[in-house]
Amino acid sequence: MGLWTAAAVVGGAAVAVVSAPFALGAAGFTSAGIAGGSAAAKMMSAAAVANGGGVAAGSLVAVLQSAGAAGLSGAATAAVAGTGGAVGWLASLFRRK
Repeated sequence: MGLWTAAAVVGGAAVAVVSAPFALGAAGFTSAGIAGGSAAAKMMSAAAVANGGGVAAGSLVAVLQSAGAAGLSGAATAAVAGTGGAVGWLASLFRRK
């Protein structure tokens, strides 16, 4: 692995981990709950309709709300870092030589 590729992988992982809480908040998954009128509220509404009135435990909406309220767990941080690293690696493939 070249220096450029390593830097892209590490940079992608770091950017993903740092920006994940901001992205969750912008989508409406906040520490105070789901923000009204947000994308999160629309997701919650759709999930509740699909499940007969409630949001299923372990569903995407429930997991994102948990992360928005309490922050990312160690496993979630590792998953986000891995995804960011993969995106960084893919981006390194398009570097002009």
